[in-house]
Amino acid sequence: MTDSSGSQPLMNIPPPKKPWQKKLYIVQDYPDDYVDETFLIELQKNANVKIYDYWDVVVETLVVTQHFSSILIFISLFIYIYNGHLTETSLLWVGLVGLLLGSLLWDNIIKSSNIPGPLVFTKKMLASVVNFGLILYFLSPVLRTLTEDTSSDTIWALTVLFFILNLGFHDYFIDNLTRINSMGSISVNTAVLACVLLASRLQSNNLVFAFLVIALLWFALFPLLRKLLIVFSKKASIILTAVLVALGTILFLPISKAVSLVHFSLSFFITFIFPVWLIWIQRYKNEIHGPWDEATPIVHR
Repeated sequence: MTDSSGSQPLMNIPPPKKPWQKKLYIVQDYPDDYVDETFLIELQKNANVKIYDYWDVVVETLVVTQHFSSILIFISLFIYIYNGHLTETSLLWVGLVGLLLGSLLWDNIIKSSNIPGPLVFTKKMLASVVNFGLILYFLSPVLRTLTEDTSSDTIWALTVLFFILNLGFHDYFIDNLTRINSMGSISVNTAVLACVLLASRLQSNNLVFAFLVIALLWFALFPLLRKLLIVFSKKASIILTAVLVALGTILFLPISKAVSLVHFSLSFFITFIFPVWLIWIQRYKNEIHGPWDEATPIVHR
């Protein structure tokens, strides 16, 4: 094709492409998988990754070590009761003194700090404790004969299973001291089931009553006090952890040296070795953020 003078051919020059836009709802002269050089400008790697401090992680593991040791201490206590080394009178005195000291410590911490929480020494709380104790006392004969037709091997196996569930579903968060979440309620219920199964193997109604009193104090109230100590004083929580680990190890020595050694080793690994492993694997963290991520809705209440 030539111009009007017939001297120079005319070329069909395509119109210039419009700049690529990062929009899906328009038709563009680019392939669907096309990206330009500006696409990765807003790329961010590990933007929300928290760099952990070793000793901070060690303190965070105390709640796990404490609960693990408390389960071993309770099991050793049952073995001593089952073998006749402890009486119901001594158990009730231990429970009464422990409840009194724990209540005094709880109320003093609540009053001397800004930590929200209910007081123990109130008429309503004391009336609830008395009423619950009376109900438990009258239910003791029923609970003692609950598993008469079940073999002891089945009881021991179920007890171990329930305590493992209690350890796995325990509420390890310390953000709320007055409310038990759904996971924590599963943990408390499995602990109660395990304690009822163990109590059904005791010899007398009074012993069952005393044992269940200790069990409820140990698994329902003592975890709340441990959380309060972590919030109030890290040093007090560290001392309590050392006492629980030492107590669990010493109490199990006459029963089983192997279990005592495993308990001490696991407590050491949970508290001091696992934090090193957690910090070490952070180097493999590769979290990518960019403009292609889904938008996060902002809800105004």
